[in-house]
Amino acid sequence: MLVHWLIIGASVIAASWVLMIVLAKRLPPGLAKDLATVLPACVTTARRLRNDPRVPRRVKLVVAFAGLWVLSPIDLIPEFLPVIGPLDDIVVVALALRYAARRIPPEALVEAWPAERRILDRLAPSTASITSTTGAH
Repeated sequence: MLVHWLIIGASVIAASWVLMIVLAKRLPPGLAKDLATVLPACVTTARRLRNDPRVPRRVKLVVAFAGLWVLSPIDLIPEFLPVIGPLDDIVVVALALRYAARRIPPEALVEAWPAERRILDRLAPSTASITSTTGAH
């Protein structure tokens, strides 16, 4: 019975992520699209920064904590609520990203960021002065 509920829970979380990715690609420009884009972009950024030698161990730990928060079944807002369910995850990941942005070279963050630069510049203002666009993949 527990396995059954775990499968259902994992399916709901996976469906929520798929919905966010689809919304991030299909929504017109605006706040809703930006919110749907943030979490997948932050996950990709964290994965890329994990192996970057410019990132201190403490920052890697904070980013890992944010990743565990996202994966945790315990949430402030239940994941089964479409679109708003991942909001607590977005907040935690955004805070971890801002923490990281103050402690690593802005260039490293820009290089790792896969989404639109303006979103990163809002989350981590220190990156706004970087002119390189190598982070946009």
